[in-house]
Amino acid sequence: RMKSWGNLLGYEIVWFAAVIGAGRGSALPGCLGAAAFMALQIRVSRQRVADLRLVGIALLCGLIVDGGLSGLGWAHYAAAGLSVPPGVPLWILALWVAFAMTLNHSMAWLGGRPGWACALGALGGPLAYWGASRGWQAVFFEPPAARATIWLAVGWGIALPLLAGLAARWSAADGSHRISPGDAR
Repeated sequence: RMKSWGNLLGYEIVWFAAVIGAGRGSALPGCLGAAAFMALQIRVSRQRVADLRLVGIALLCGLIVDGGLSGLGWAHYAAAGLSVPPGVPLWILALWVAFAMTLNHSMAWLGGRPGWACALGALGGPLAYWGASRGWQAVFFEPPAARATIWLAVGWGIALPLLAGLAARWSAADGSHRISPGDAR
């Protein structure tokens, strides 16, 4: 249980470092934070292969969700100087990497619950972006902001159940210990 809370806390620290850093014009805090978090999680993980595979799929999801949002001109990111070709700043991709490292750990309880994963993604995804926007000006939504919010709700509503399902499948294939719903409390 303590590892799950540590994993969740570690992700939240990376989120704040990335968003506050981006709001101040620097992608470096988020990128360094995500790299350190990933290195620590890989070191202590029992599902290293599954974790690394999830990082790859999460990066692809980030390129689609955030690349689409940026490409459509519905959102602009602070600290976008270091961006991948579709206009996705490295600090956003760093957040996707860090998030992937929660899927076999603090978020493992979502693995057998696609409905919960969809609902959490559809609500939590846009809320995180709005927090980054309102609190630290790390994201700017072009009016009408509802279209970006809907894009994020749909994107995260698809991405989270996909990632959680793959986490459960790949972790089970490894024969690794999974966190049961009672352990995640």
